[in-house]
Amino acid sequence: MEEREKLVCLAKLAEQAERYDDMVEFMKNLARMDVDMSAEERHLFSVGFKNTIGAKRASWRIICSHEQKVAADRQTGVMIDVYKKKVEEELRKVCNEVLSVIAIHCLPLASTGENIVFFYKMKGDYYRYLAEFSTGTEKKAASDQSLMAYQHAMVVASSELSPAHQIRLGLALNLSVFFYEIMNSHERACQVAKQAFDEALTEINSGEGVYKDSTIMMQLLKDNLALWTSELTGGEASKGSDDVDMEG
Repeated sequence: MEEREKLVCLAKLAEQAERYDDMVEFMKNLARMDVDMSAEERHLFSVGFKNTIGAKRASWRIICSHEQKVAADRQTGVMIDVYKKKVEEELRKVCNEVLSVIAIHCLPLASTGENIVFFYKMKGDYYRYLAEFSTGTEKKAASDQSLMAYQHAMVVASSELSPAHQIRLGLALNLSVFFYEIMNSHERACQVAKQAFDEALTEINSGEGVYKDSTIMMQLLKDNLALWTSELTGGEASKGSDDVDMEG
């Protein structure tokens, strides 16, 4: 068994065993082989990091929620803030790690429209995650980098991928979440989501191709549009493509 095939096999096993740190290590080793990843390989690469960062993002949100509840208790607030900063440092480490691998080993080798869009979208996602907890100049820098990556991906997707393509829809979904949650630009978020949904629906209704995987992304776009345009949002979190176990 060749090393590349072995790493894929081990990454799949690690995923089944829910050992996502191991999965990340296997896929980082594969990325360092400087190969143009297959759809399966990039999916494993994404899923490993997604689960690692997802658990830490969830932890950070819970801690922030508790911090708000004890705002009047200064001593407890200081203790929680110290712990929150520990989690933020872990988040920063994972984000910087995946961004480094993408920049050095993934994007330079990406030769297809799918792979280019996939990795620029992923770059935008992890800068967005950095922007979620950063403040001041660090937040602005992460936001700017995220937007540039998403915009680059959108340019390539517009010419290389069909409107109903799963990766293009996932990109539009996460870009709209970026506008809504990071930039606080609600109108722009709705515009991006609606345009992506409408264009995909037009293509699907025309009967060109089969896009069963795209329907999940379209439902997430629809859900967010309903959430964002409703007056009774209740602070519910927006849904990104990282909320589903899919390639997008």
